[in-house]
Parts: sequence; C-alpha cells; structure tokens
Amino acid sequence: MSEPRKKITLPYLFDKVKKGEPITWLTCYDYPTAYLQEQAGIEMILVGDSLGMTMLGFDSTLPVKMDDMIRHAQAVRRGAPTAFVVGDMPYMTYQQSVEAGIVNAGRFMAECGCDAIKLEGGAAMASRIKGIVDAGIPAIGHLGLTPQSVSALGGFRLQGKSADLAKKIADDAQALQEAGAFAILLELVPDRLCELITERAEGCIIMSLGSGPKAHGQLLIYHDMFGLYPKFKPKMAKVYGNAGEVILNGLKNYHDEVIGGQFPAQENYFGMSDEEFNELKNLVG
Repeated sequence: MSEPRKKITLPYLFDKVKKGEPITWLTCYDYPTAYLQEQAGIEMILVGDSLGMTMLGFDSTLPVKMDDMIRHAQAVRRGAPTAFVVGDMPYMTYQQSVEAGIVNAGRFMAECGCDAIKLEGGAAMASRIKGIVDAGIPAIGHLGLTPQSVSALGGFRLQGKSADLAKKIADDAQALQEAGAFAILLELVPDRLCELITERAEGCIIMSLGSGPKAHGQLLIYHDMFGLYPKFKPKMAKVYGNAGEVILNGLKNYHDEVIGGQFPAQENYFGMSDEEFNELKNLVG
C-alpha cells in the first residue's frame, strides 16, 4: 500500500522544473471530481472561472462572482487536501484597483485554503500581481487567449500569430515575471512562442493550455477531457473518455426502466414484516 502523498508546495513544483519533469494541472469545481484528481496524482488544480460555462451554463466567464468561486474552491480543497489548489480571480475582482485584487485574493487563501491565485492580463495587470505578491500571496499570470477579454480579442482564437503580436505576449510575460508571478499560463498561443517564453523564464514556471509541449507543464479543462461540455469541443482538448455519453445513456435507461416498470426492482427498496404491517394497519384504523 502506497504512502499518502505529501502536500504539493511551491518548492516541490520548482524542483520538478529543475529536474525537467512536466507538471500536471487540471480544472476542477467540485468535491467528487477533486477527490478523483487527488487519487490520480494530479499536482495542480485550477478552480477556474470557466465554471461559469461548464457548471453554471453561462455563455462566458464574465457573470461569475467571487462568492461563486469561494464556494467551489472550498469544495475542491476538501476533496484534494494535498494538491496545489489555485483560485481563479473572476471578472472585475482585481481590474479596478490593486487593493481590490489583494482583498479578493486574500479571500481565496483565508476562506478556501488555496495555495495561489491566478489572474488574466499582461503588463497592465503587473501592478496587481506585484501588490498581491507583496501581500504574501503567490500569484499566477495568464496570457494569450484570456477569456475575460474575449470580446476585445475577437473571439476564442489563436493569439500571437504574427511576430508583432507574439512580441507583445513575450513582453507581457517578462512584465509579469518581474512583478513577481511565480508562474504564467499561456493559453492558445503558437507552440514556438510558448517555447521561447519558457526558455527565457527565470524563476517562473510556464504552463501551456493548447500552446504546445515545450512548457514546464500542461493544463486541460476537465469537462473538455470527458465530453461533459455540450456547447463545443476545443481543438486543444483531448478526450480521454466520453463520460458525457456514458451518463446520457444511463439517464435514458433510467427513464425507460421507470416508465416500463423495471425500476425499482426488489433489491432497490426495503420491505416490512407482515406482523409489523398488520399492526400499522390497526394503528391507522
């Protein structure tokens, strides 16, 4: 029987980078999924504001509130006590001021037991990263396709295709690193840009979401991995099992068995002795 896993820490993650061992990172929003990810040995978990789409059914991440994130992050932490849990700062919880960012980042740490926070944006958000880090909270940046700014980016599409746009992302990565981000997520940027930023990173972990294999680790959206998000399947996702189809078939079978009288069978409910039932009938007249 294997020993319980020790708590994943920042020194552990940086040691993996030093050894050239990729880091595994998945999104998660609830206790049972967090439990399974913990048992599978996933090292980092992102309680992403993507829950607005995958869990709450919105068309974007923008309607997600801080209280939504807190409730889900608390559940994830209970399910994955040793994973490195990252709370995703929702829209307009940090953009308006450094102070707002510190307060809301602090909620993830104090109320949920998170290990770090993540926020979107480049050089314009470097002051937010610096303020949060100076307050003693580990922070992760997010560049490339940043869903909170998807309208300004022209939709869910590859970012940094031209040399000029790629240079801007590389400069933003440098600004976030200098502001104190211990990690940066690159979402949907060309693989060679991701490789370049990873090679230049100093004391900063570069993670890839649809940005190629040359980062220090990989992030996937859990619902995309298992066919659980019906609206679209991103190209960058790999389906590791079609759980959505399995669940749908089970639901259909349940519906048909109830209608047809096959469920519940005798093993699915509890009986009562004749003696007790006769006594019951006497009691109720």
